[in-house]
Amino acid sequence: MSEFLLQNVWLIPVYGITGALLTLPWSLGLIRRTGPRPAAYVNLIMTFLGLLHGSFAFTSLWNSPPQQLSLEWLQVADLHLSLVIEISPVNLGAMELVTGICFMAQLYGLGYLEKDWSIARFYGLMGFFEAALSGLAISDSLLFSYGLLEVLTLSTYLLVGFWYAQPLVVTAARDAFLTKRVGDILLLMGIVALSSYGTGLTFSELETWAANPPLPPWEASLVGLALIAGPIGKCAQFPLNLWLDEAMEGPNPAGIIRNSVVVSAGAYVLLKMEPVFTITPITSDALILIGTLTTLGASLVALAQIDIKRTLSHSTSAYLGLVFIAVGLNQVDVALLLLLTHAIAKALLFMSIGAVILNTHGQNITEMGGLWSRMPATTSAFVVGSAGLVCLFPLGTFWTMRRWVNGFWELPLWLLVILVVVNFCSSFNLMRVFHCVFLGKPKPKTRRSPEVVWQMAVPMVSLILMTLMVPFFLNQWQLLFTSAISPLAERSWHGILALPALMVAGALGVVVGLTIPLNPISRPRQFVLRFVQDLLAYDFYIDRIYNVTVVWLVTALSKLTAWFDRYVVDGFVNLTGLATLFSGSALRYNVSGQSQFYVLTIVLGMILGLAWFMVTGQWTIITDFWTNQFA
Repeated sequence: MSEFLLQNVWLIPVYGITGALLTLPWSLGLIRRTGPRPAAYVNLIMTFLGLLHGSFAFTSLWNSPPQQLSLEWLQVADLHLSLVIEISPVNLGAMELVTGICFMAQLYGLGYLEKDWSIARFYGLMGFFEAALSGLAISDSLLFSYGLLEVLTLSTYLLVGFWYAQPLVVTAARDAFLTKRVGDILLLMGIVALSSYGTGLTFSELETWAANPPLPPWEASLVGLALIAGPIGKCAQFPLNLWLDEAMEGPNPAGIIRNSVVVSAGAYVLLKMEPVFTITPITSDALILIGTLTTLGASLVALAQIDIKRTLSHSTSAYLGLVFIAVGLNQVDVALLLLLTHAIAKALLFMSIGAVILNTHGQNITEMGGLWSRMPATTSAFVVGSAGLVCLFPLGTFWTMRRWVNGFWELPLWLLVILVVVNFCSSFNLMRVFHCVFLGKPKPKTRRSPEVVWQMAVPMVSLILMTLMVPFFLNQWQLLFTSAISPLAERSWHGILALPALMVAGALGVVVGLTIPLNPISRPRQFVLRFVQDLLAYDFYIDRIYNVTVVWLVTALSKLTAWFDRYVVDGFVNLTGLATLFSGSALRYNVSGQSQFYVLTIVLGMILGLAWFMVTGQWTIITDFWTNQFA
């Protein structure tokens, strides 16, 4: 039985597609008497079956060598395309994380969207989402992964625009779709370039090809930069980072998946392509630069947000920026641990804030307070999720950071500074939100907030336990204590003090976030403080910079192209048509039907032709013709 489930592990993404298809009778309104909730139950059952199937397969595969299942798709000349699935403990573990969080998010959605009549359509889209994520986790083909990333782009567009009657939601869905398309197009260019160099498009073949690439360094750099463009868009990294903030207009159950496993999907593909990025230092440096700009910028921007969703969405970009830095430094194991610990803790945090939004009917943290005593389960979920996200002993991120800073023979000082700043800002931001929302005196919107229903409480409690047990899982999977720690004699002073510095920065962020009073009404009187506050609150004015640069350029080119098409291309075609029309009308009046007129016309044409040959100096063509005829 276990062998059968293992050999048919490719069916797990099919469970999600099946659930999505079975919701169609309710989504399309073919079944009305039962209401839309049976569609949610059907999709939940299919997701649970996929979770069970993956659990049995993961258990039976442990300590076994990886296996591959290949489907030949296209073979033309020397172009060989196949869809390959790799069955390994890492891939199945990633798929289990996806199906587990999807199942909890869907169960959570039963309570969150209880009164929404479009709940059947939502669960159909969630099944579509789950299928793409599960397939991406076990895919070993770059081409197949690209197709699944495109499915994720479409699913993001549909779920962000779920409440499409609101203009702001429509704008957010459009921006998310178009922003991701920029990275997807560049990624497709990189895939086409790789196929033209004769390499296979499986990740194992890419690793072999990258060991001795048959192309100059500058071409390898261009290919590498094109390949990282797709993950930049999917992971909301600079300069394609604004879509995740706008995507918070969608339902919160979809936000749980989006901020935990969807953004991790792009980074997961980035991890698999890591051998290609080691060919030239330009690509690795680009990953480090992009990750640094994003993680520092997003950490600072999150501090100035008052929308409870946006305070956490910028945190997602910041932690994915750390993943980019780890990949650029060839620390793939650290990047994988960051993805795992971040996904679980961030899913728990979004469940807790979703409960707050549902009960208070608001998202402004300055209008909340005193929820600790009224929503104890939600408060516990936020506290545990926050602790699991920062470097706090003994939870998962602490061990991830410990492995990172102790795994270097020589820890770069700049990396230590980045980690300390990010850990301080994350702690400060999370405690700031906790201070405003859960502590203090109750306000009008929070005075009568009850605890959430059981459909929302059960997933939150489950994720609390999972977050607390992450170190145990890492130890069981031999991912925790296996890294070689550099001897003290071979490490610099900042390498020795790295872990204590991270812990102190996190504790300092907690203290500052809990003690600094936040005035929701007044703004700083000093110009510098007010400027900094606005700069962070409006995301460094990146959207306005885009409006006066990229948007203006595209608009100007569009207007120029429209003018050229209308007045030059269409003008030439219209002129040709008018010339033909007028010449035909003129000749119509000159035709008398007499043979003398036709002879005269032929003679005039011959005279004009001979005159043209004489004027242009091509008279020798006629003489050569007659010479050849009578020779």
